[in-house]
Amino acid sequence: QVQLVESGGGLVQAGGSLSVSCAASGRTFSGYAMGWFRQAPGKEREFVAAISQSGGSTCYVDSVKGRFTISRDNAKNTLYLQMNSLKPEDTAVYYCAGSRVWGCVSYIRQYDYWGQGTQVTVSS
Repeated sequence: QVQLVESGGGLVQAGGSLSVSCAASGRTFSGYAMGWFRQAPGKEREFVAAISQSGGSTCYVDSVKGRFTISRDNAKNTLYLQMNSLKPEDTAVYYCAGSRVWGCVSYIRQYDYWGQGTQVTVSS
């Protein structure tokens, strides 16, 4: 089992930047594909970005391509999401998740472990 704890959320103005992190403990972090999801009020949780076990493969939802960057440090058991050029529509609770599926995993049902989430609010 993997325990995931997000941090780094907050309030930022539109056009600004924010970085969120996810610290993992438990089983070997490098054995899991990792992803970021988000959920806005009244909406379903949606895929944002994912990264393969080695970090060699990444994938993004179209709405964040070119603005967000997912990365991982397997030595530090930590997942990151750098968010630039933020928009009010990026406002949501951001969750990190771990999957035992190999590769870049974008399907929410393939994730087994979830963090508690961190709030990101972008003001206009």
